[in-house]
This record gives sequence, structure tokens and C-alpha cells, in this order.
Amino acid sequence: MANPAIVLAIFEFVVLLFALSLHEAAHGWTAWRLGDPTARMLGRVTLNPAKHIDPLGTILLPVAALFLGLPLIGWAKPTPVTSRNFAHYKRDDMLVTLAGPASNVLAGIVSLLVLAVISATSPAGKASVQSVALQGLSGLNAQLMAISPIAYPLAEIFYIAMLWNLFLAAFNLLPLPPLDGSHIVRHWLPFKWQATFDRLGILSIFLMLFFGGRVAMGLISPVLGFFRVLLLSI
Repeated sequence: MANPAIVLAIFEFVVLLFALSLHEAAHGWTAWRLGDPTARMLGRVTLNPAKHIDPLGTILLPVAALFLGLPLIGWAKPTPVTSRNFAHYKRDDMLVTLAGPASNVLAGIVSLLVLAVISATSPAGKASVQSVALQGLSGLNAQLMAISPIAYPLAEIFYIAMLWNLFLAAFNLLPLPPLDGSHIVRHWLPFKWQATFDRLGILSIFLMLFFGGRVAMGLISPVLGFFRVLLLSI
């Protein structure tokens, strides 16, 4: 068997790539449905990761973080949106903004359901799902990988998908520019404060890097705990 740490890193990278693609495609699709065809005309309403890749944020930093044992960090190219095409600017812009995190929440729930199906399929599937629910991302179970070379990798991949999609949803809803949450907050700020909010710059980046991940994990921890209990009880 290949190095378990490398295999797990590859699983995480692939899941992150598609979670980011789903997030950006959801922004583009919602904007298109609300009257702005910009993203669709540019080919961004797709799950094809190649259309959303930012060389630094989607490839170099995530790969470096994974193989150096650092916290995973990454982003995709922002989806272009022309807000003047919306019939109801404030409402539609907020719906487009929320579509990205909402798509990740939905993907997290679908991943949970897939794990439930894997668990119900066979004893090996149940053992695999319970193993990943207990171990999380602490490492691969080499014994289960050998015994169940299909069910166990699938369980690991969908557990990672559940985790990362929920994390991305929570992280992106933080009210820090340029995250999605900041777009929602901005619409409710007095006009005279909006320019100052947009210029948070370095402070916003500092807060995201040093506190954003911990805050996002704190927000989803109760949900993950509930999901783990469900998986262990199946």
C-alpha cells in the first residue's frame, strides 16, 4: 500500500478541488437564473475544476499545505457577477452570495447520505464508515483498506467531502472581506460605513488566516458531532 499520509492528502486535495468548483458554479448558476449571464458566458457554470482553478489558491498553496503538514488553505477564481443585470439588486445579490455556501451545505448532507448507504450495503461498508467516523482525518486504516479496497476508500472520500463542504460553507459565511459573509453584511451597513468596511484589507486577511479556520470549525463542530453519532448508530 502507498504511504497512507500521501493517499489521505490526495483524497483531501481532490475533494477540496470539487468543493470549490461546486461553490463557484453555484454562484454562477444562481446569477444566471436571476438575469446575469456573465458567468455562464465565460463557462463558469460548470463543475469542471479546470474552469475555476486559480494557480496559486487552488493548486500551489493546497498542495504545499498538505505535504508540509500545514492547515489546508485554498480558494478558486471568484465567479464574475454583473450586479446591474439583476432586477432586484440587493435581494438578488444576496441570493447569489448565499448560493455558494448553500451548495456546500447540500453537498455535505448528500455525502452523509452516501455514507449511510455505504454502511447499510455490507458489514465491510459498516466497518469502514464507523472507522472514518471515529478516526476523522487522523489517518487511514491500513487493515480496512486491505480488507475492503472499495468501501473503505469511498467512505474516507465521502467523509472528507462531508467535512470540507461544511467547513467551506461556515468559513465563507464569516463577515470578512472578501468572503461571502461580508457581501451579506455590507448590504445592511449604512452607506457611509461601506467604504471603510471594504478597506479592511490586511486586517481581514490576518483574521481569516489566524482565526477564521478555528471559528469555522467551532461553528460546524456540533453538526459534525451529530453526524458522527448518526453514522455510528446505523
